[in-house]
Amino acid sequence: MNFPQNIRYLRNKKGFSQEGLANELDLSRNQIASYEDGRAHPSLDTLIKYSEFFQLPIDALIKSDLTHAKDGTFMDIGNNRILFPVLIDEDNKDMIEVVTKESSAGYLRGYSDPEYISELKAMKLPFLPTGKHRAFPIQGDSMEPMVRDGAYVVGEFVANLEELRDNQCYIILTKNEGPVFKRISLEKISEGILVLKSDNKDYAPYEVAIEDTLEYWSYTCSLNIGQYKPEELNLNSIMAMLRELRVELKMLKEG
Repeated sequence: MNFPQNIRYLRNKKGFSQEGLANELDLSRNQIASYEDGRAHPSLDTLIKYSEFFQLPIDALIKSDLTHAKDGTFMDIGNNRILFPVLIDEDNKDMIEVVTKESSAGYLRGYSDPEYISELKAMKLPFLPTGKHRAFPIQGDSMEPMVRDGAYVVGEFVANLEELRDNQCYIILTKNEGPVFKRISLEKISEGILVLKSDNKDYAPYEVAIEDTLEYWSYTCSLNIGQYKPEELNLNSIMAMLRELRVELKMLKEG
């Protein structure tokens, strides 16, 4: 359970002493200390107090390691769900959460589960702008030639429907299909419908009701790892490819 380290971290981020937080929560300083040291477990009423004070779900306080967040703020995106901010490594560099092929099957069930998200792999890219990014595996040829089968697509989280742009590519989490990578047409958005199109003309466009969509991630870049064998598709091979890409970018910049 991550509760002790989380509440100590959040208290420090808010600038409270143990005595000060105890006054805010109507607890004793000794209670606060024992919770933070892991010597005592809070009651349900106390968990609710912490949840309301820090404006975080109890699940997040207990299950997730909040100390890896870039700051102490969390994005409330409705339906009792939060989106954790950009993760950082020990060098204060932004990290990207990676939905691997193995974990992608459970993404539809786990996208709002802090425990599932906290267990995703993470990696760095040297050229991404700031923002909350996540990488998704792509299967099939529906978006060729733009993205090939076996690639990973990196997307930036889109918080509001109003931010969607016509004819742009997104990873869309749907209730029926899970995450799909398509080009969105907004021609029927006034009717509550998105038209999803493939770049491969062998695939016909289809419609999805906005009420049946759960998340949008705006296309940032793709990582073509089709050159690797299936057993080689791991973070080490991905990072090897990224190191090569960094060299190519440097050469282009110098040229």
